[in-house]
Amino acid sequence: MAMTTTMPTDAQVLKLAQWLSPAYPVGAFSYSHGLEWAVAAGEVADAAALRDWLADVLAHGAGRADAIFLAAAFNAPGAEALAGVDALARAFQPSAERLLETTAQGAAFAKVTADVWPADLPALTYPVALGRAARLHDLPLVLTARMYLHAFTSNLVSAAIRLIPIGQTDGQRVLTALTPLCETVAEAATAETPDDLSSTAFLADIASMHHETQYSRLFRT
Repeated sequence: MAMTTTMPTDAQVLKLAQWLSPAYPVGAFSYSHGLEWAVAAGEVADAAALRDWLADVLAHGAGRADAIFLAAAFNAPGAEALAGVDALARAFQPSAERLLETTAQGAAFAKVTADVWPADLPALTYPVALGRAARLHDLPLVLTARMYLHAFTSNLVSAAIRLIPIGQTDGQRVLTALTPLCETVAEAATAETPDDLSSTAFLADIASMHHETQYSRLFRT
């Protein structure tokens, strides 16, 4: 399995920081990953509950699964294998909204990245597109997965600040507490393959299903 073991360069770190910045136009701010329903239902009512909810999503749900898909895309030997990884990533989504979340962000990421750094980067699910782009730009796999999971968590913390609401400081405390888990999940998942896929964050999946018919919504998912 191809992995970069040398220290990343400043240019590599900064490129990933740009790709995963809130300013990168993938529309991440418009998705809550079902968190909006969880808040409305009283499942996530404060910073402690948010930390626990996101920890489960990272370790047992979409966080770990996305890191596995990212690594599989990074290691895909050709276009056919890459398409197979992407098809599996689409099939693995538990709801229509979660499928929208990963395909819309992935298509946006692929388009802007290919426009700025011309390359063959088709519209793929988000972690698959990022994994393929990282391979094309010779970026470290584990660092890419770490920063992806941190950006994913940061976006959901930002949504929670608006939804619960909690203060900005409490939001940063939650993100800081979860950063080591982002690192741990990324390191483990990038050493795995799609054969290791699983998801047991069932309430987060159910939340995304309920959100489809939620009466009042700020977010697309």
